[in-house]
Amino acid sequence: MTTSRRAALRRTTRETDIRVRLALDGAGRASVRTGIRFLDHMLETVARHGGLDLDLAATGDLDVDQHHTVEDVGLVLGEAVRRALGSKRGILRAGYWVMPMDEALAVAALDFSGRPAFRRRWRIGARRVGDLQVELLDDFFGAFAQAAGAAVHLRVLEGRSSHHEVEAVFKAFARALRVAAARDPRLKRVLPSTKGVL
Repeated sequence: MTTSRRAALRRTTRETDIRVRLALDGAGRASVRTGIRFLDHMLETVARHGGLDLDLAATGDLDVDQHHTVEDVGLVLGEAVRRALGSKRGILRAGYWVMPMDEALAVAALDFSGRPAFRRRWRIGARRVGDLQVELLDDFFGAFAQAAGAAVHLRVLEGRSSHHEVEAVFKAFARALRVAAARDPRLKRVLPSTKGVL
């Protein structure tokens, strides 16, 4: 298959203005500007470990709170992935990854089933990692799952450093996404569902 799996979109509300360009079959290049530096770092990590190219710029009402920006970035990223996947014919559809980062260990499983769901299990001790409010991870990944039409399951199995735990989650998520979006050359015309629809 030679079709280019790319998407570009812009979402503007009274709270945020977000532009994204995404290439699923990229080289791990990223240019990310959200106004939240640790979130930028995590999205750069997603691009590198997910093997995708990502250009994302967001402005939001950070003078009010980080919530709108973090949630809407997750939503726009999920929508871009959904569009880039196209018909989903020939993809593996589901993927998982176990990611160690020093003493931390995270697991991610992802299924582009068309049925959004988000579940997580972790107890991250810090309220903030860098300048990112940790509680907003739920909003980011939940919005991604909804917009991408994906089931996303994330767990932290081990850890001491909150920084390592959060980064391990994003790396595991990126690798699981990479596997789920990968194309299977043996099944390039097959929709990965017995229902006949995703």
